Amino acid sequence: MLVAPRLLRTGSELLYALTVLVTVVASGLSCAAIISQAVRTADNRSWVRNFNALVIGASYIIVFVVSLLYCIKRRVAVRSKLQRISKTYRPVGKDDLPKPVHKYVTQEYVRACLVSYESLPKDIVHAGWGRPGSKYDGVYFRRALLDTIPKIDTLAHAVIPTHPKLKPHARMLLHFRFLVPLLPKDEDGMSPLHYYDSAIQLARNAESELTEEEFELGMKAASEIERGLEECKEEMGESETESLAQMEGW
Repeated sequence: MLVAPRLLRTGSELLYALTVLVTVVASGLSCAAIISQAVRTADNRSWVRNFNALVIGASYIIVFVVSLLYCIKRRVAVRSKLQRISKTYRPVGKDDLPKPVHKYVTQEYVRACLVSYESLPKDIVHAGWGRPGSKYDGVYFRRALLDTIPKIDTLAHAVIPTHPKLKPHARMLLHFRFLVPLLPKDEDGMSPLHYYDSAIQLARNAESELTEEEFELGMKAASEIERGLEECKEEMGESETESLAQMEGW
């Protein structure tokens, strides 16, 4: 398999050398023939003070020098590009490898992926964190629940512009007390804000981490509060639209 590329390279080099040799010989013969013709057609039939012979010789010399410089430039450019190519053979596709080798590499890659997947921890619970593989995978319950406070506070100010500013350690039940009439209540007369306040108190002050059930309870209450505020915000927008329409009608 290596003989054919070597023969091809040797043949290419010999052909290139033969082409250069033929070009040089042909150029030299044409130069000699033209100069001899210039000498024969001169008045004195001599090299001395023969302007035509001088012009012909100078033209061939200039062409030779320019051609030589161009070849050197191309040679340097090709060599610089080849030097930037890695000397190590790196297969990049299926056709770059023999079929048995490609099959073996594929099987080993799949095996490594399976081993890596099987080595992942399963059924391991860290306090305060979601179980791996569940919908809460990578979620820190305490931080995720506390991050809902700014969002609810923003919605509260959108619905009630005069709503008090949020204080760092204020109870949710006290801070959002003006939202209680806007929220639905269950059979026990408790609004989502009461459950949300309990969950936030646990997240802030409890020594132990939140359980998944406590986190779900708090997030459910937060979702209900946000949904209630969004509905109030939409109703306010519709009311404003109707008022503007009535004013335009007048």
